[in-house]
Amino acid sequence: MAAPGFPARVAIVGAGWAGLAAAVHATQAGHAVTLFEAARQVGGRARRVERTTVPGASLTLDNGQHILIGAYTETLALMRTVGVSPEAVLLRRPLALRDANGEGVALPDLPAPWNALMGIARARGWSLRERGSLLTRAARWRLAAFRCAPNATVADLARGLPPPVQERFIEPLCVSALNTAAHEASGAVFLRVLQDALFATAPAPGMRASDLLLPRVDLGRLFPDAAVDWLRARAQTLRLGARVQTLAPEGHGAAPTQPRWQLDGAVFDQVILACPSIEAARLVHTAAAHSPSATEAATLERWARSAKALRATAITTVYARWPSNYAGAGAGAAPPALPEPMLALRSGAGAPAQFVFDRGALGGPAGLYAFVVSDSRGERADIEAAVLAQARDQLGLRLEPVATLTERRATFACTPDLERPSARIAPGLWAAGDYVAGPYPATLEGAVRSGAAAACLIDFGQR
Repeated sequence: MAAPGFPARVAIVGAGWAGLAAAVHATQAGHAVTLFEAARQVGGRARRVERTTVPGASLTLDNGQHILIGAYTETLALMRTVGVSPEAVLLRRPLALRDANGEGVALPDLPAPWNALMGIARARGWSLRERGSLLTRAARWRLAAFRCAPNATVADLARGLPPPVQERFIEPLCVSALNTAAHEASGAVFLRVLQDALFATAPAPGMRASDLLLPRVDLGRLFPDAAVDWLRARAQTLRLGARVQTLAPEGHGAAPTQPRWQLDGAVFDQVILACPSIEAARLVHTAAAHSPSATEAATLERWARSAKALRATAITTVYARWPSNYAGAGAGAAPPALPEPMLALRSGAGAPAQFVFDRGALGGPAGLYAFVVSDSRGERADIEAAVLAQARDQLGLRLEPVATLTERRATFACTPDLERPSARIAPGLWAAGDYVAGPYPATLEGAVRSGAAAACLIDFGQR
């Protein structure tokens, strides 16, 4: 058993971004880490995938098209810790929510909040009234310190704004950030995102909080691969393809000085559950069944119920490419490039995607595009067909599908007054993940921050 303040034997269940963040921070604190991952690959819901295109040929994709922003200070710092230079692997661009016709909001290269205010004031394709209404509403949000009633939805916040402002700015931002439709998304969380992303001061010289940071490498190379190498270089234990079956208390009898935990029979001083909420709920439920204390068992069951109650929402990414035998192109003609690496799309009935990414402009093969469908609903084939029609109608591109990937439990539904599970489950047992109670929706930054916080709780729990 580790004495208070001394290195602990720490088990971390889950090697997604939260688990890897927890492992790195726990290692820096001098603890002995064993990292369990049910899959054969690290990265969780933000990982690299390989797809066979033709016999003998494969294409490196991601299980979803993720982006970062300049406000992701913890994520960027963690990347540097494990030896990844954000400047080398991320394309930095001022935030732009413009479509293929150049209509929409694009922020100029100015300090906050002037970049956001000027971007709105100069929005293309909007009338003077539409721009003025959003500026006025943004000023009201700032005067209210970006706070609203706990039960307010994003639709409530946007009520009275002209339809083009809601359809081309509020709703795309909401669904991409919270993965929840505006009429049911938390207004409080949305305002926090706006505050940190659009109106916060620069997180570092030469960078704005609102800057888009678009990956130029696959998600494995962005952070998880380097994190694994960093941990192994420090003699930490990684067990891939090892799904933990049981979690049970060890030494949780009368007045224990330092209770411990068993994972499949192996004993650890501290445990961080950095797996998906539904898996964490399963393990905590097994711990409750093995607890000798009725009080502790009831506490564990309450936490498990709260984690299991979170409603999952899906994200679909449709990868499509310019066909090499397209009749309208001459022999050897280069595939068309989009005006920007990321473009907004007009979404609605029959047009499910909110954004498209030109993977050729981001280090991938030319003529490959990724269409993102947040808050995805419906059958894969139907979504794919609708996205291909959307590409034809809005971009003038007749594409052929490459892969359509749906992450069914991509995020939780970020609704008003949502009670998210706490990071503390029981003495020596902690939770990490983007679903854990906190101010942010389900994002990479939320996951990384939760992992770092759980690692700090290890030291706190030993004192």
